[in-house]
Amino acid sequence: MASSLSPPEVPMELHRLNRDKLLNSLRDHLSISSRPNHGFVFLQGGEERTRYCTDHTELFRQESYFAYLFGVREPGFYGALDVASGNSILFVPRLPADYAVWLGEIKPLSYFKERYMVSMVYYTDEITKVLHEQYQGQGRKPLLYLLHGLNIDSNNYSKPAEFEGIEKFEMDMNTLHPILTECRVLKSDLELALIQFANDISSEAHVEVMRNAKVGMKEYQLESMFLHHTYMFGGCRHCSYTCICATGDNSAVLHYGHAAAPNDRTLQDGDMALLDMGAEFHFYGSDITNSFPVNGKFTRDQSLIYNAVLDAHNAVISSMKPGVCWVDMHKLAEKIILEALKKGGLLIGDINAMISERLGAMFMPHGLGHLLGIDTHDPGGYLKGAERPKELGLRSLRTSRELLEGMVITVEPGCYFIDAVLVRAMENSKTSRFFDHEQISRFRGFGGVRIESDVYVTSRGCVNMTKCPREIKDIEAVMAGAAWPIKRTPIPFENGESR
Repeated sequence: MASSLSPPEVPMELHRLNRDKLLNSLRDHLSISSRPNHGFVFLQGGEERTRYCTDHTELFRQESYFAYLFGVREPGFYGALDVASGNSILFVPRLPADYAVWLGEIKPLSYFKERYMVSMVYYTDEITKVLHEQYQGQGRKPLLYLLHGLNIDSNNYSKPAEFEGIEKFEMDMNTLHPILTECRVLKSDLELALIQFANDISSEAHVEVMRNAKVGMKEYQLESMFLHHTYMFGGCRHCSYTCICATGDNSAVLHYGHAAAPNDRTLQDGDMALLDMGAEFHFYGSDITNSFPVNGKFTRDQSLIYNAVLDAHNAVISSMKPGVCWVDMHKLAEKIILEALKKGGLLIGDINAMISERLGAMFMPHGLGHLLGIDTHDPGGYLKGAERPKELGLRSLRTSRELLEGMVITVEPGCYFIDAVLVRAMENSKTSRFFDHEQISRFRGFGGVRIESDVYVTSRGCVNMTKCPREIKDIEAVMAGAAWPIKRTPIPFENGESR
């Protein structure tokens, strides 16, 4: 096992640019609303947690909005942006003396000022005093723009900052969240470089797993190989999400790999594997899925389903450019998969009639993809006031937006044989006529196929940031030992030159 990659240097300029982007957007909003440019954007960073009532400290990962603006890796921080002056302020926890014994050197405030490229650094017990001193508004109390809003993927609300003395401030709980969320939707060149590295190291790790997968192994051994490679050679201590290492009929379980289904099946000859795994580097993630036969050779049935999904994957990427509606891309993927299943003899009848009855959702019950960045399901998929589609399948979409230059979005069509879904469909009077029941029964226990790439939208098209073998001939060659070099990938300019 080796790698052609090494972790890149992370420029803190990235987060300074993110702060500038937010302040410019917020000032524009205040100007349009005829409101004065004063007050502070104020966020609370993530807090370290222990395992239930024990003293076992879980591995910390920074809260995502705070990470976006400040890039801080330590817990317990607060951050402020002065809307009037543009000054950035970090507030650092005051550590006890015995911290140096158990956890390492206690850094001076100057260390954090230099490391995180902020204007000022103080201790967290000085928040109230400092912000009152810095305030340039005319109000009776300094104004804080606090982060509070709904995450549409989790249905959880972001936590507004809390600290002793907050009652001495005016608080705006509505303005910041939609503006900051929209800032995260379009990525800068520096953000794209980190997402690209996460894709490069994850693609390389996927190939390593593909090459070493063998009948008789456990699913968790595939997960282990991926985690080892991305950490050993990429410095990726975190994954973007829990690894899905599904084989056989487990590959029809969309979010397999959780605690009740912990990637523990033994790989059998004839199984398809569906591996959905992505590393995270300096908060920015990747989300990649590969599907392949564990014995290294596709059967005719496996080839049919795999190529149906691959054709959908490729057609969507070929169609992506600014202005394209993501709902239309989902429908395109469904149509291509249905056409392939009909050609393969599993379905009968008119394709347009199948689409009208939402038959595509019986084989692909999830959405086509989602925004990607600091979170696997990055926020901003639905603009304020936008409604989710209500039709079967389409209501699972994590975004209904038109594509914009600078978005990074996953393209992940799939085709699954899920008994709980297909049995109902084959018994339904409106959809049963489309199935060749004998042919469909042949795929009971097949599982599913998903192919997922991370795609960056450019001014005239898009760039696929994921570098895994996709064609059947390439997968079989890699599994037989052929080379598949993954080189560090520059982000291309529109004219094809490199950034």
